[in-house]
Amino acid sequence: MSEFQHAARQQTSLLAPLEKKALLWLAANMPPWINSDHLTALGFLSMVAAGFAYWYSAVDRPLGLALVVVFLILNWFGDSLDGTVARQRNLQRPRYGFYIDHILDSIGSVFLIGGLGLSGLMSPAIAAALLIAYLLLSIEAFLTTYCIGKFQINAGLFSPTELRVLLIIGNACIFWWPMVDLFGRQYKLYDVGGVCGAVGMLAILLYFTVTHTVQLYREETKW
Repeated sequence: MSEFQHAARQQTSLLAPLEKKALLWLAANMPPWINSDHLTALGFLSMVAAGFAYWYSAVDRPLGLALVVVFLILNWFGDSLDGTVARQRNLQRPRYGFYIDHILDSIGSVFLIGGLGLSGLMSPAIAAALLIAYLLLSIEAFLTTYCIGKFQINAGLFSPTELRVLLIIGNACIFWWPMVDLFGRQYKLYDVGGVCGAVGMLAILLYFTVTHTVQLYREETKW
């Protein structure tokens, strides 16, 4: 088996300091019979369930959106804590953990944003653009991990944790401000948020692509 090259983890998001303290405390107090695989499964299934809850909100909006909040919290608990538990117990499986965590995150994002697009809260075309932007940014992060040896968890001030918080806030706001006025016209709140999110992620993608291309070119060009 070839030697695995560990990538330096970097997380400088808005809530990272508080989140780290919370995760360390939760991992230290986690029952020994709960392991990182259990938490990974919880995170993935909760993400899928949140997508179905968004879809169900088209039938019963209050209940559907309340369930989304519950499942997003469970997703944060499982998805954010699995690696911390493995590291605290010195049971790391770097290749397996990295692969399974991020392939399940990618699949889960399809369910989550797909459910949002089917909920009536966000137009399907905008949901598709948001999903494409998210997956492209994820691909860039994975390529950077392999080619540069740096795994950047956040994009700017935002990581998956901040995105969950924004969705939870959006679910609360939708009851009072389902529509917003912009330039003399009314738009769905989640359509505006989705466009802003997609444009923001594509801008970050462009920045990282140019920066890392220049870095790799300079490091490997001998003439």
